[in-house]
Amino acid sequence: MSHAPELAPTLAVIGGGQLARMMAQPAIALGLPMRLLAEAEGVSAAQVIVDHRVGDYRDLETLRAITEGCAVVTFDHEHVPTDHLHALEQSGIAVRPGPDALVHAQDKGVMRARLTSLGIPCPRHALVADVAEVEAFGFPAVLKTTRGGYDGKGVWVVRSSDECAAAFETAAASGVQILAEELVDFRRELSALVARSPSGQAAGYPVVASTQKDGICHEVIAPAPDLDPALSAQAQQIALTVAGELDVTGILAVELFETTDGRVLVNELAMRPHNTGHWSQDGAVTSQFENHLRAVMDLPLGSPATRAPWTVMVNILGGEEVDGAASAPLWQGLPHAMARDPRLRVHLYGKEWRPGRKVGHVNTYGDDLADCLERARHAAAWFRGDLGNDSE
Repeated sequence: MSHAPELAPTLAVIGGGQLARMMAQPAIALGLPMRLLAEAEGVSAAQVIVDHRVGDYRDLETLRAITEGCAVVTFDHEHVPTDHLHALEQSGIAVRPGPDALVHAQDKGVMRARLTSLGIPCPRHALVADVAEVEAFGFPAVLKTTRGGYDGKGVWVVRSSDECAAAFETAAASGVQILAEELVDFRRELSALVARSPSGQAAGYPVVASTQKDGICHEVIAPAPDLDPALSAQAQQIALTVAGELDVTGILAVELFETTDGRVLVNELAMRPHNTGHWSQDGAVTSQFENHLRAVMDLPLGSPATRAPWTVMVNILGGEEVDGAASAPLWQGLPHAMARDPRLRVHLYGKEWRPGRKVGHVNTYGDDLADCLERARHAAAWFRGDLGNDSE
């Protein structure tokens, strides 16, 4: 006598980018059905998640339709309107992370106020309404839109009143506020990643060092080299405290500045799998993507321990086009990269090649950091088609 298979509850994912795409692989292993709301046909996650629909995440009825019959909804990005998330909660679906937590990743002004109230170290900051208030805050400063910015968008470093116009024009056009922050004198950027389940279980990954280029994450080293153990412990404790106090469910990434005078300051929060955690796909016992799924489904969390002393992640960004064509089509780059380094791990997103766009990443791991860096940098540069001095 045959029996129908017992199906796990369905997880709805809002947003069809590469983060949702990379959730699909551990979902398959866990036997977890996924349903995707994609912004367009053929986007990254829609290529690999069969049960997908195209629609606008800003439309409540679209959200209700995609989550109907699902036990949990989670996110590829933080931009779903807070009121819509409250409405989904009231209809009985588990929204993870919840709207009261997620607003701290959606609104930088709300985030700064809450972290300050918790005693979490942050850069000096203030909401500013016009140039005069920026002048009173003091130059140099970093101006940020409180909502909608990512990968360097909605961020301006200003050193005089004349440089403030673009920020306030953007704010006026989009109806958001401007947050002024001090320009921090920092040694490097760090990231502390934790997973937290509704039952309160938490798992913290090693603190990593990240390098940014033009506001986009370029390279991550796990764990952060030469990091003072006390600062590492403080960074992890900050992430665990924020996750607990804000009642975060899923992955929380806390991006930090390590200052030149030996402190850590919180820069940004993300409540989803994060670019600075991509190394964990190949360098950790349990990847951030699997632990995000485990957390939002309230399953026991997996170990965040490293598999090797060092793991390096380098993003593959679209290079310049030549005569209207990509300078290095990704598929054509695979034979060289794989033949040169059989241990290389390549992750491509199925995205159209555009200059500066994240189209994939590579991971290397091993006992020698210099070797891991050379291998990852060479592979990423080969894919980009711009092998340079830093990759030879």
